[in-house]
Amino acid sequence: MNDTHDTNDTHGLLLFAHGARDPAWARPFQTIADHMCRESPGRPVVLAFLELMTPNLAAGVAELVEQGCTSVTVVPLFLGAGGHVRRDLPLLLEAARAQFPAVAIDCTAAIGELDAVTLAIARAALTLTSPPPPSAPSP
Repeated sequence: MNDTHDTNDTHGLLLFAHGARDPAWARPFQTIADHMCRESPGRPVVLAFLELMTPNLAAGVAELVEQGCTSVTVVPLFLGAGGHVRRDLPLLLEAARAQFPAVAIDCTAAIGELDAVTLAIARAALTLTSPPPPSAPSP
C-alpha cells in the first residue's frame, strides 16, 4: 500500500479481492498493489477484501479519503464477473457512496475480463506446461 501521495493527485485506486482465511492467499494481490505503487508513485493504492480479510471496501475507501482522495476507482481483482461482482459489489459500492457522498466512486470491469489479462494467463499456463527442450543426444 502507498502511504505517500502527491497532494495534487486526488484520485485513488482500490484493488478489491475476495479474501481468504489463509494470509498467504493475499500475497499475490499485495504484490500487484506494490507493483502499482512503483509504476505510479504518488498514486494512492489500497488493497481491500470482500470477506475474511481487512480492510473491507468501505474501510479501504475511508483510507483513501484520509489520504486526500476525492475520487476512487475500484478495480475488482476477480477472474470473472460472478455473483460477488454482479450482486455483492454493487451493494457495497452503493453503501460506500452513501457513506462518502463527496467522493466520486466508480468501478471497472473484473480484471479477468480484460483481453490482456486472459492472454497473460494463457501464456503463463503454456510456460508452466511446456515440455522441456529435447536433450542433446549422448555421444
